[in-house]
Amino acid sequence: MEPVDTGVTDAEPHDDGTPREDALVADEAAPPTLGQVLLAVEELWPESLAESWDEVGLVAGRPSAPVTRVMFAVDPTLEVIEEAVEWGAELLITHHPLLLRGVTSVAATTAKGKAIHRLIESGTALLTVHTNGDSAVGGVSDVLADALGLEGVAPLTLASNGLPEEGIGRVGDLPDVMSLGDFAARVFGILPSVAGGVRVSGDKDGLVRRIAVCGGAGDSLFNEVRASNADVFVTADLRHHPASEAREGAVNGRPYLIDVSHFASEWLWLPAAASALGNVLTDQGHDVEIQVSSTNSDPWDFILTPG
Repeated sequence: MEPVDTGVTDAEPHDDGTPREDALVADEAAPPTLGQVLLAVEELWPESLAESWDEVGLVAGRPSAPVTRVMFAVDPTLEVIEEAVEWGAELLITHHPLLLRGVTSVAATTAKGKAIHRLIESGTALLTVHTNGDSAVGGVSDVLADALGLEGVAPLTLASNGLPEEGIGRVGDLPDVMSLGDFAARVFGILPSVAGGVRVSGDKDGLVRRIAVCGGAGDSLFNEVRASNADVFVTADLRHHPASEAREGAVNGRPYLIDVSHFASEWLWLPAAASALGNVLTDQGHDVEIQVSSTNSDPWDFILTPG
């Protein structure tokens, strides 16, 4: 059989045993394995920061497989997976888990089964960075707080296995006092466009400065929000009863509430996360293409409001 030209020179070492320069170039050009990417992810968003109920980490993929392209997305929907496959990503990193609750089958007769089959058959690994990505420094709520211009930011609730600056939610202060209406407009302006828009509870002309935020669903944090003396709480998926009770129990109308899209509040983290992972891999000598999904996985398509 004719030898295959791989494009890499099989160079002999120097007399002193050190590798030749062309051999070093070949080693540096080698893509990282999935296992090496997982170590970089663990450095940024340790699994120990995940909430006890959460399911994070590798869902599908061989740690020995090479990775040259990585895609970040909020949700592991079939559309997102297809986008990753078509782009040639060997790894898809999503914020939300595909298999949060136990299953007894991954047959391709269900949406989750189809997702698993498509991932494995295409050789695309899936990794979940969920509440560990929420809690870590530079995580979802940190990015949201930064986008809103907050200063002196601290966690709303401390991580049980983390640093003092790690935990779920953030609270901080605006440089200057704003009206609730103007601040809500700022929130609307930083988020990707989705059908649900932004809902506000409170006096439009009321003054706000201390802001609590939680990317994703944060209605379990009302006690922490009140304890932080926040003027307004920005989060997603506020249900009727928790929102109504918070409004009834408000002191001088505060905290006001701003309810945003779950998808939109967490999408902001993706470009920052992609950049952070790229920096770590580059520092380790790896050259990997990283891209953020362009798929809008917000489940709502349009909304009707009073005219």
